[in-house]
Amino acid sequence: MFNMSFGFLGIQFGWGLQLANMSAVYERLGARPDQVPLLWLAAPVTGLLVQPIVGALSDRTWGPLGRRRPYFLTGAILASIALFFMPSSSSLWAAASLLWILDASINISMEPFRAFVADKLDPSQRTSGFVMQSFMIGIGASLANALPFIFQKAGVTGNTASGIPLTLKYSFQLGAAAFLIAVLWTVFTTSEFPPEDPAAFDRARRGRGGLGALFGEIGEAIAEMPQTMKQLAVVQLVTWLGLFCMWLFFVPTVARHVFGATDPQSELYTRGIEWGGLTFAVYSIVCFAVAFALPKIANATSRKLTHAIALLCGAAGLLSVYVIHDPYVLWLTMVGVGIAWASILSMPYAILSGALPAHRMGVYMGVFNFFIVIPEIVASLAFGPLIRGVFGQDNPNAPLYMVMLGGVCLAVAALLVVRVNDVGEASAEAVIEADEHEPFTVQGSAQPVPSTGAGAERTA
Repeated sequence: MFNMSFGFLGIQFGWGLQLANMSAVYERLGARPDQVPLLWLAAPVTGLLVQPIVGALSDRTWGPLGRRRPYFLTGAILASIALFFMPSSSSLWAAASLLWILDASINISMEPFRAFVADKLDPSQRTSGFVMQSFMIGIGASLANALPFIFQKAGVTGNTASGIPLTLKYSFQLGAAAFLIAVLWTVFTTSEFPPEDPAAFDRARRGRGGLGALFGEIGEAIAEMPQTMKQLAVVQLVTWLGLFCMWLFFVPTVARHVFGATDPQSELYTRGIEWGGLTFAVYSIVCFAVAFALPKIANATSRKLTHAIALLCGAAGLLSVYVIHDPYVLWLTMVGVGIAWASILSMPYAILSGALPAHRMGVYMGVFNFFIVIPEIVASLAFGPLIRGVFGQDNPNAPLYMVMLGGVCLAVAALLVVRVNDVGEASAEAVIEADEHEPFTVQGSAQPVPSTGAGAERTA
């Protein structure tokens, strides 16, 4: 379990560095706060296309490296290259282009990686496997978020020619190495099970070949989406809109609101973004600490109540930023966010799994990714006009107000959870029957984000 999950630690290095630092990198290169969301647009559009396609293609693949490993190895190589060169960007367009490559590459790695654990483990072991994966997520994201601060404490000073701090440059380059090494570890220490009947597998692959069949399958799934999935989709849309408010604007908020920096080129601003990244590490640590407790809480109460309370904790954390000016007190906000994040990684998918027809589990989990990516597209297109029209184009408090809007979104999402119908999980008989009709789609494998296995702990 350790070996098959270790690659996810590297993937989280990529996500952590990207989410905590790219908005500050854009500001360093001359972007105004209202321009930052649009510069993130290419990433979610890529994810909208890449994740369901790569997930479906990996179901149909078999070669010397197996089914999933060719995809997350290719993604790791491309992502590491993008990470290495990102901090050397000399212009906004160069940084945005590298972010597009980075996000596409991470998506290529992540989608088959999520299926990998389910491929390898017996159903009775998958809870432990996904808990291990969540543990790797917390470790990788925590280290990535803390790296700029660690380099600053180690005495690294100065900027690149384009004004990006060397602490960020070295963090991205170390993250590139960590990403590739971690994925290589998984590739070379694990194997994959070949199809039981290679000839039948090959016939089925040819029968389902072509982009037309691929997109047709996705379109049919959307048209026949179960009611519980539609209800959860609304929750996800609002939840992830709040998360993108945080990811895009929390670090600049720390620099401006808590440290009082007004010039993105100043040393004080650099200290602020380093502290903001370190603060993000707190919610990652809380996430993997809480993940082990959430299934037990859900079993004692309900998955809906557990998720609603966790989202309210996250809302309280983001809204409290308004009254905080002490950098150390700021860490308390991330306790609430960490609780929410741990639940976001598990509870919606535990509820969803019980509402899906088992023979279409993979494609529906891929479609569920849409409700993560669409909010990011909305954020990219709408946040800039929102800032200009409501807060003012040059308002230094605009990032703070956007973080608070994220808190409001999480609170609304908590209320929306109440209307979700948790119908429980599919029976083992349904899974066996589904395998008879579609034996080459790994059941319960293509999860949009790693689960702590809460669904295995409780039925409706």
